[in-house]
Amino acid sequence: MNAIVLTLMANVSFSLGSQFFTHYARKFSSTWMNTFKALVAAIGFSLTVLATTGFHSISIDNFAWFFLSGFIALGFGDILLLKAFEKIGPGRTMVLFGFHPVVVGLLAFVLFDQTVGVNKIIAIVFFIGCLTTFSYETFKTSGKWDVSGLMFAFGGMFLDASGILITRYAFELNNAITPFEGNFYRCLGALFSYFLVSFISPFHFRKRFMDLKLSSRFYVFLGAFFGTYLSLALYLNAIKMTANLATISAISITGVIFSSAFECIWDKKYPSKYLLIAFGFFGFGMYFVFN
Repeated sequence: MNAIVLTLMANVSFSLGSQFFTHYARKFSSTWMNTFKALVAAIGFSLTVLATTGFHSISIDNFAWFFLSGFIALGFGDILLLKAFEKIGPGRTMVLFGFHPVVVGLLAFVLFDQTVGVNKIIAIVFFIGCLTTFSYETFKTSGKWDVSGLMFAFGGMFLDASGILITRYAFELNNAITPFEGNFYRCLGALFSYFLVSFISPFHFRKRFMDLKLSSRFYVFLGAFFGTYLSLALYLNAIKMTANLATISAISITGVIFSSAFECIWDKKYPSKYLLIAFGFFGFGMYFVFN
């Protein structure tokens, strides 16, 4: 299975889980939801590693790079993105994620001497068109931009892009490390970031979990499984095997399309004309990715 297919599957899995994330983040807090999904993923990855290859020997500096990636991207990166969602909404936030492949491509060119082909650049333009379409729909409702929200969104995007590059570098230090191991170490970094945040803004993790009904515990676990464990497993497999990080990054930003589709199903409503237009951009973008 190639990296493009794995990335698309990771997007679908994350988009499904994000519906649960949104519900329980609003019910409790975004930090609580982030902590729960990171904890479920860490346990899941550790059990997967033990049941398959076992943990390979890893040096302190190699572990530190994976840990730093999770600390930056899965930890504080997600915190900033959720802050942006609160300020300006997910549609506008995702416009800045349209620049994600550009940032990754430039950093990959500097660090790994990777090139970005003309077809891939055209694909990136179409993918940005997807996100701009959603942004326009959201912008019509308020007519203004929130500067602080934009700063949160850009900060989250930059940290996520940086995390991808750090993760790739960590894999290059030791090819024996599997994506499941790498994800486990990254989740540890994310959990440490939330642990630090708890001192500044307590979110009562255990109490709120115990207050959940049994059915709600199942649903929040289901969201964490699809949106974090499975999506990260697929995504890091793609990152490890791909020859060009900018291409993977370009495909990743189309997750907003899948999220919107699942949202229509979740809310039992028909897709808007903007969703259909965005799917058109997505189709053209994928054509240039594969050609």
